[in-house]
Amino acid sequence: MKLNYRRTFLIGLAFLSICAFWQMYDNIIPLILQNTFGIGETITGAIMAADNVLALFLLPVFGAISDRVDTKFGKRMPFIAGGTVLAVIFLMILPAADRSENLILFVVTLFALLVSMGLYRSPAVALMPDLTPNKLRSKGNAVINLMGAVGGVYTLIMIKLLVGKGERPDYTPLFVSVAALMVIAVGILVITIQEKKVKTKVDAEVKAYEEKAGVVVETEDTVEKEEEEPKAAMPKEVKRSMIFLLASIFLWFTAYNAVTTAFSRYTKVVWKLEGGGFADCLMVATVAAILSYIPLGNISSKIGRKKTIMGGVVLMSVCYFAAIFAGAYHPLINVAFAVIGVGWAAINVNSYPMIVEMSKGCDIGKFTGTYYTFSMTAQIFTPVLSGFLLENVSYRTLFPYAFIFSFLVFILLYQIFGLLSTVFLV
Repeated sequence: MKLNYRRTFLIGLAFLSICAFWQMYDNIIPLILQNTFGIGETITGAIMAADNVLALFLLPVFGAISDRVDTKFGKRMPFIAGGTVLAVIFLMILPAADRSENLILFVVTLFALLVSMGLYRSPAVALMPDLTPNKLRSKGNAVINLMGAVGGVYTLIMIKLLVGKGERPDYTPLFVSVAALMVIAVGILVITIQEKKVKTKVDAEVKAYEEKAGVVVETEDTVEKEEEEPKAAMPKEVKRSMIFLLASIFLWFTAYNAVTTAFSRYTKVVWKLEGGGFADCLMVATVAAILSYIPLGNISSKIGRKKTIMGGVVLMSVCYFAAIFAGAYHPLINVAFAVIGVGWAAINVNSYPMIVEMSKGCDIGKFTGTYYTFSMTAQIFTPVLSGFLLENVSYRTLFPYAFIFSFLVFILLYQIFGLLSTVFLV
């Protein structure tokens, strides 16, 4: 079977809108908290972790709910469309709260915005495996992550173009540009991907392939038939592999999120960059990820997901270590961030499909929520701890911090290489 790239790119529009928002959130919200409201690094880190606290509860819940609903628009699409509308409304209130220096309005609106994003994140991610046969999910996930990276690049470009210099620039044009992208992307998705019809078409394509090739391809429907029989417990080897993999997910998100959350302030304090100058490095990393997602999806299908992830972890660890010695901005830093982008792509292409394939097809939303529970737990933990270190020790602790946690991932995965290799996920 071959992946329907056009359809997968369209499915990825939801993730594009999500990543465009989070790129802005990670880089701009901390600046507003500090420059408008005078909040310190530690408290800023705690506030930045709030989205992940909410995600711990919202993502598994709404992922599981979307598994069970059945509307004429499909299982996932009502959550995607409804969540986007709510998010855009609250997003447009934030710059007004910033301009008026109304902390209560800002925090309340930010909370409502984060809840709205939590409504549809798991359903949006689960839409791809719903509409993609098992064996094609790494390639499909590569496309989805590519689309997410495009959303991130869009926001970084808007930051570069629309954010002025000074302590308190007007962020309204940036917020409007991100909101517009979210509406357009999800609007195109809703119009072009009629979830139920596409699901029926995919099932027909799989059936035709099975008849021609004489093989059985796992889909949601085949798993649901199995579910009619008494449920067997998850095999012990699979359960152990999942636990170790989820622990690794926690560690590499701990490293990566520390950098993305604090980078805008780090470049200002350590490298003396002004305005949206920090966006250049992040843009390089994101573009590198975009260019490598699909090739890495193909590579992982040949050498195995586990080895591809290991390679990504090594690349990111080396670059974090090298960045420790960068006392000022230098063009070579962009090279390091390009390598970080490739490493992150190698991890992202493979980690989510590995988790999903340990589940049953009808529980995709639930296990999508589990995946995000561990990644979000890391993103609750790391802004607070790294923020405390930045504020009370030195801003130069950022990259040593990222290196340590990234290296711990390498050690963990190295130790469990044999364990994962004994399971069907290699």
